[in-house]
Amino acid sequence: MVRRRRYGGHAWHPTLGTGPLPRVLTLLALALMTVLWLVPFGWGVDTSFKTEVDASASGADWIPKAGFTLDAYRTILGQGNLPVWAVNSVVIAVCVTAITVTISAMAAYAFSRTLFRGRRVLFAVTIASIMVPPQILIVPLFRQMLAMNLVDTYAAVILPQVVAPAMVFILKKFFDGIPRELEEAARIDGAGSFRVFWSVVLPLSRPILAAVAIFVFINTWNNFLWPFISTSDPQLMTLPVGLSTVKDSTGLRNAQESAASILGSIPLLIVFMLFQRQIVRSVATTGLGGQ
Repeated sequence: MVRRRRYGGHAWHPTLGTGPLPRVLTLLALALMTVLWLVPFGWGVDTSFKTEVDASASGADWIPKAGFTLDAYRTILGQGNLPVWAVNSVVIAVCVTAITVTISAMAAYAFSRTLFRGRRVLFAVTIASIMVPPQILIVPLFRQMLAMNLVDTYAAVILPQVVAPAMVFILKKFFDGIPRELEEAARIDGAGSFRVFWSVVLPLSRPILAAVAIFVFINTWNNFLWPFISTSDPQLMTLPVGLSTVKDSTGLRNAQESAASILGSIPLLIVFMLFQRQIVRSVATTGLGGQ
């Protein structure tokens, strides 16, 4: 909660400073950033309703000469298999999110509460793996999927995405802040380690678990590279991969490019509208807001 005090007749804020000027400047900066985000998004929506001639024309005309049209959306929806790709994206994103949150929470609790030989080294390796670019692992992971005969299956898309060292670190830091007295009271009542984890720690960690789940879901939904490499069957493609095949089959078209991008972003916009309070809270909880 933001703390406010009265100082010299003015509202005092530890970040914004004293008086109305810092508040006005902050609101102006936020308004400017909002405009900088909305203008490209609005231009993309506007372009998606243009003809290809108007979309490819030079200049920045918001109102096309030939009027608005749904041709780009008709082409994307007509040439692609959008319902199948959408279902694949939902299934994959939900499975990756559920498995990642489960594995990350258990690993984080082990690092936070369990003492074992090599704990510090293993945790250091986990943190160091955050700095490894995912592109470096593409070839080894693909060869591993080939060796296991999992290429062109849901497992090939899901399994390599369930390892998230950053989520383990975030959850571990949160678990460190949970009072140990609560766990000790449960152990006195006869609860074992798993019962303490399931009945005490997880209920207290619902905000951070929701934050991790949202981040993982969004990242999995937007992931293009690994689903593109691990699948070639159109019936297993995710929405970003499937939409890219439609665009490539007709060449680079500005209107169709914009329409495909809008269609791919609609599910995430719905998720944000439904869980915007949890998303904003999660940014503060995980420290991604600079706190």
